[in-house]
Amino acid sequence: MRIYITYCSWQKDDSLRGTGVRVTPDKLYRSPRIQGFIARCREKRANWAIFSDFCGVWFPEKTLPWYDLHPDKVTKEEEAKLASAFYDSLKDYGEIHYYPDTLHPLSKRIVTQSGLENRVSWFTDLNTVE
Repeated sequence: MRIYITYCSWQKDDSLRGTGVRVTPDKLYRSPRIQGFIARCREKRANWAIFSDFCGVWFPEKTLPWYDLHPDKVTKEEEAKLASAFYDSLKDYGEIHYYPDTLHPLSKRIVTQSGLENRVSWFTDLNTVE
């Protein structure tokens, strides 16, 4: 199985801030990078998820409330939990494609700590989503 992942964004739907309303990742994140990523994955009917510093791998059917957590604020304990959750969420995927390859060092550390780095390929061109 194959999955495409991108990392979260500070650009969120601020109308949800403080409401407690739970939404899927496509409704929360407003950055053009994430919206383009989701659109391409949907067009190709590809499995996709967002890597969130808050909850780990966030699949499209899961709902969460608005949150704000900068990757620089993640503690070592939280980082270890994120790496474990990354593994648990993605261990059954033979191919993990991560978009883009320029990201916060926390995301790269999570991939390495998860033990799945040999299955992860980094890409920058959304046209490669199949």
